[in-house]
Amino acid sequence: MIQLYHFALSPFCRKVRLVLAEKKLEVELIDERYWEASSEFLRRNAAGKVPVLRIDGLTLSDSGAICEYLEETNPDNPMMPRDPAARAEVRRLVAWFDDKFHQEVTSKLVYERVNKKLTRAGYPDGANVKNGVKAIKFHLDYMGWLLDRNRWLAGTDLTVADFAAAAHLSCLDYSSDVDWNRNAAVRDWYAKIKSRPAFRSILADVVPGFRPAKHYADLDF
Repeated sequence: MIQLYHFALSPFCRKVRLVLAEKKLEVELIDERYWEASSEFLRRNAAGKVPVLRIDGLTLSDSGAICEYLEETNPDNPMMPRDPAARAEVRRLVAWFDDKFHQEVTSKLVYERVNKKLTRAGYPDGANVKNGVKAIKFHLDYMGWLLDRNRWLAGTDLTVADFAAAAHLSCLDYSSDVDWNRNAAVRDWYAKIKSRPAFRSILADVVPGFRPAKHYADLDF
């Protein structure tokens, strides 16, 4: 059995879960309180971060490396295009969401409002929250610009770039931090993603002490 050590509101874990589900790979999800840095978990990943995937006798860490491994070893339902230029664009967008979007939005909203309370790291920083609320508007507009030109974020086909973006936005949507009325194209794109079978387990997530927004699991949000 494939095992994924994860935290429910980690966008990096969600991205891996979506790829696993899209490729129809059954996985056992193991909740990991990674912030406690237990010696057992640190033996799996010395960086002390999730996700960590146990598969094929290997222990893999880093969501990018995991997704690349899954793509190369399970070619059905591809998450990457065959054309080198198109693959480069997918990788650029994955990096955009996992780096820039994460730093400017996810870490400012989800981490401040949820993670700090869970990890007992203090109260939310109001300035960070304010900056996150401002930054997400730019990112939604940029996504709308991409979707005005393509069916999916990186082109005509669904790719891991879409899952990377959806992973972050789903974490934010859990606490109602996304203004879905800002851009109709982004809302329609997310509705398509949200309706995929691969997304079902994401919509079933519940973090103890934090109830999801009422519309979170609603496909007609």
